[in-house]
Amino acid sequence: MSIPVISIAQMREWETASWAAGKFETDVIRQVGKILAREALQLTQPGDSIVILAGKGHNGDDARCAREHLPGRTVKVLEVKDAETDFSKLKALLTERPALVIDGLFGIGINRPLDASWVKFIERINAARLPVLAMDVPSGLNGDSGEPQGAAIEAVVTLTVGAPKIGLLQHPTAKYVGRLIVAEDTGLIACPCASELTWTVPQDFCDFPPRRPVAGHKGTFGHLAILAGSLGYHGAAVLASRGAQRAQPGLITLFAQEHAYVPIAAQLQAVMVQLWSPKIDLPGKFSAVLVGPGLASPEVPEDLKETARRLWREASVPVIADASALDWLPTDAFPKNAIRVVTPHPGEAARLLKTTAARVQAERTTSLREVSRHLDGAWVVLKGHQSLIGRAEGEISVNSSGNPFLGQGGSGDTLSGYLAGLLAQPALQADPARTIRFAVWQHGATADLLTRTQPNWVVEDLLKHLGAAR
Repeated sequence: MSIPVISIAQMREWETASWAAGKFETDVIRQVGKILAREALQLTQPGDSIVILAGKGHNGDDARCAREHLPGRTVKVLEVKDAETDFSKLKALLTERPALVIDGLFGIGINRPLDASWVKFIERINAARLPVLAMDVPSGLNGDSGEPQGAAIEAVVTLTVGAPKIGLLQHPTAKYVGRLIVAEDTGLIACPCASELTWTVPQDFCDFPPRRPVAGHKGTFGHLAILAGSLGYHGAAVLASRGAQRAQPGLITLFAQEHAYVPIAAQLQAVMVQLWSPKIDLPGKFSAVLVGPGLASPEVPEDLKETARRLWREASVPVIADASALDWLPTDAFPKNAIRVVTPHPGEAARLLKTTAARVQAERTTSLREVSRHLDGAWVVLKGHQSLIGRAEGEISVNSSGNPFLGQGGSGDTLSGYLAGLLAQPALQADPARTIRFAVWQHGATADLLTRTQPNWVVEDLLKHLGAAR
């Protein structure tokens, strides 16, 4: 079940409700300490040294409790009571270059500027350029606004308790939060809070995609049409097609421009490749259509663009638009209950909204809803760090998987193909929200899997393993 993204006030309400229900704060602290230690073990190797910075509050208690669960590590705890007094001790510990620093200085309660001694203390930690595991919220960061209170710890990983705090998802906070992990099984009662934003977890897909019928055949699993590839941009069409193959629809047909036909057809086997013609019957026999990858050439004919617009307005089957096709879409209404999906990165979203990428990034949730309203309520995958999935109304999902190595050419084409390959399957069209969320999560989770085992991976490796993450 997805986790709501909550405010600090909601977190306080959750804690209060848990104590009223008979839960004990000391038990929760011990459990969080165990989870924190588990993450620290994953970030280090046997024999490594770890420094724990424990403040006076409950974050410090969590960090202290981690110590007894760190076998095979040399652990030193600095009890930080006064930043000025303890600064020399901090410098001495950092000079030893530990493999990991655990930040348990401040918790979610900080809401005012730090004094000069604390700013100096935190800046010294950041200047050491050591890996930092932050407990709950990077010390110095406002958990609601995401703004540093004069200074904030720059963590590689933040382990937040129970649910993500809204401030941790603001675009500028990425440099402080690093990779966000949620400690779920903390001993608190089930979260009583609601939010328009939810955090995706792998358990959301434990029974998805559904088991295929034993007697299924090619016709059971749909036929995807892809309109992609033009002069100089044939690679995007190949990547989108191979991404679609990893979703395993029954059949895939790619319609390519004449100048790109040969290099595309030469690289594909199971995908049928045909020359584009305005006489082609679309959607016809096809159960979904993807349009856009590799159609950036100025020689793309107007009749193909008009076909894309007609499909968007009229087709009853899912239509997925990516890349160049985003600029061709009409704002007219499309058939009720028809599935429409766009997958813009911030720059493409900015073009649709006639604004700047900086504004899209600063207001990602608002921008997603505006793009959806602009396109009559279409599903939007706003790509980037912690991609968002949603529409003009209703829940917006925050994707929890993925890493910076997805920032390479062809990654987006792979995602659009994989997503379209899933939505081409009739069984997966019944719940488009879950199908879209799964595609985005799987894409990122595969990248995470590769990064752990093969740090120099390329998009072709992503294609090879796409769908394997569990």
